[in-house]
Amino acid sequence: MVDPVVVAVDGPAAAGKGTLARRLARELGLPYLDTGLLYRAVARRVLLAGGLPTDPGAAEAAARGLDLADLDRPDLRGAEVDQGASQVAAQPAVRAALLDFQRDFAARKGGVMDGRDIGTVVCPDARVKLFVTASPEARARRRWLERAGRGEVVVLEEVAAEMALRDARDAARDVAPMRPAEDALLLDTTEMDAEAAFREAWTLVQARLSV
Repeated sequence: MVDPVVVAVDGPAAAGKGTLARRLARELGLPYLDTGLLYRAVARRVLLAGGLPTDPGAAEAAARGLDLADLDRPDLRGAEVDQGASQVAAQPAVRAALLDFQRDFAARKGGVMDGRDIGTVVCPDARVKLFVTASPEARARRRWLERAGRGEVVVLEEVAAEMALRDARDAARDVAPMRPAEDALLLDTTEMDAEAAFREAWTLVQARLSV
């Protein structure tokens, strides 16, 4: 029996990995999962209940009560949920609660999975592992434009500071820190638009799948 194909796409926020992962899934005919939405959904649940994402008990309860419908909520984007997602993701109990969900998704039909620890923790045996990054300046500008496009009044410098804080937290956490897997293929999208990033990633993925 041939194992399902899993493509892990990891990297920091606004590096372009979400857009890239969705297109790779479409071109490969594989399911797509944005694992970051799981943590955003947990943070959203905690915040709506009046709790703090840093509260381990509240965060674990929200994670264990998560439903697929939670991933389709329109209010999963925004600064408060963004920071909350990073805070709940640093908690071992939350990660444990969501790990089985992610692995079950991959085991059913394979898929392209977008996150921060897919290649290192969730699916360390993934056939292809990409680590997508970009300069802090490029990423901050992309996120600023994205939020401004949604009608938010935001200052570029504040967005950059928020992202720097999240990067530091994600990289320094004891549980599943954000880092490239040893066998990950690195893709720097600083000077690339979405089409150029896809072309480069497609070449890397096809080469790895043919091995």
